[in-house]
Amino acid sequence: MGSSLAGSSRPLFFCSPFNYYTKSSSFSSSAIHVTSSAVPMPSQHPSFEILGGASHRFLPSLPYLSRPYNPFPFIASNRHFETIFASFFRSLPDVTLRRHCLRTQDGGTVALDWVSGDDKLLPHDSPLLILLPGLTGGSGDSYVRHMLVRARKNGWRVVVFNSRGCGHSPVTTPQFYSASFLGDMREVVSHVTARYPNANVYAVGWSLGANILVRYLGQESDNCPLSGAVSLCNPFNLVVADEDFRKGFNIVYDKALSKSLCKIFKKHASLFEDMGGEYNIPLAANAKSVRDFDDGLTRVSFGFKSVDDYYFNSSSSNSIKNVQTPLLCIQAANDPIAPNRGIPREDIKENPNCLLVVTPKGGHLGWIAGDEAPLGAPWTDPLVMDFIQHLEKTVKSSKTSSDSEKEEALHHVEL
Repeated sequence: MGSSLAGSSRPLFFCSPFNYYTKSSSFSSSAIHVTSSAVPMPSQHPSFEILGGASHRFLPSLPYLSRPYNPFPFIASNRHFETIFASFFRSLPDVTLRRHCLRTQDGGTVALDWVSGDDKLLPHDSPLLILLPGLTGGSGDSYVRHMLVRARKNGWRVVVFNSRGCGHSPVTTPQFYSASFLGDMREVVSHVTARYPNANVYAVGWSLGANILVRYLGQESDNCPLSGAVSLCNPFNLVVADEDFRKGFNIVYDKALSKSLCKIFKKHASLFEDMGGEYNIPLAANAKSVRDFDDGLTRVSFGFKSVDDYYFNSSSSNSIKNVQTPLLCIQAANDPIAPNRGIPREDIKENPNCLLVVTPKGGHLGWIAGDEAPLGAPWTDPLVMDFIQHLEKTVKSSKTSSDSEKEEALHHVEL
């Protein structure tokens, strides 16, 4: 359910209220070949499980999937080691961001980090990409930065959506964000589409950010203003994810994320001093698990009778069948935080807008494989880029054809 190990002590970035500066390095290496028992489809290598109602629609445009998934030797041999290695040792690209704090209708605040200077450098109709990090994550996370840099190099305008309290975003009301709350997502999409009315807008979400994104797509359905989206490491079924999160080595992640949540909470504890009713502020402030934090604060803030009620009703697995926007879902079969058994395969199969790619390995937010392994970008980044680039070409082509038809019709009317 979380981001990379947000509770780690690794210094991610130096920040001022408006700009971030980071340095990075990377190198590539060869890797071993891994296969699975997945049934091959056109343009698909057998090392992947690929399914979805949109398989034949999108697979021909994703040549990256015709190559085998080659996890990096040793590092990717254990899902926990890969997850932790990616969190602590993946390079952090150097990029300068300019922050805009967006005040929401309920008085809350989210932080939008744009690439500095892009307002002047990019045309106003450049495709726009919204990035949604995982739980407690933000624009300082390495997986976010790598995707941002790749998209920017391809001429995309990029903005990172830092949820309330995340990425040093200020908290201005006694309410954080949650897996259930879509109000901030709607306001962010509305804001960026109004700011760049001639641009096609897309979104990429990781972990809890992916869960929020897919729920948003499902609820907006035919009215969704996004032209496409990508979900990565999505826990999908939060009840199942919670069950696994409290077992074995996963307890380490649970403690790390709950520590990060408590740290954010304590910075803004004064806002919650007078909260009564079912709130359990001491439990939230000293939570030993994400479940404790959600029980003491989150589920009460958003009107759920219990934590299980919150998890069940906030699971994006319930939303897949209503998604009308082109959606690519990328999961790792051995993800310790987003369980393979929680993926809503049947609904994805039946939805003509969805494509699922499951890699044999990858851990959680790891995917240490491909040409840039082990310190460079995740294996997923080129696939994500190919997908949204294909969508952008399709959308532009469709608009051009539509405009031509309108001009021809107008010409006949004038005659």
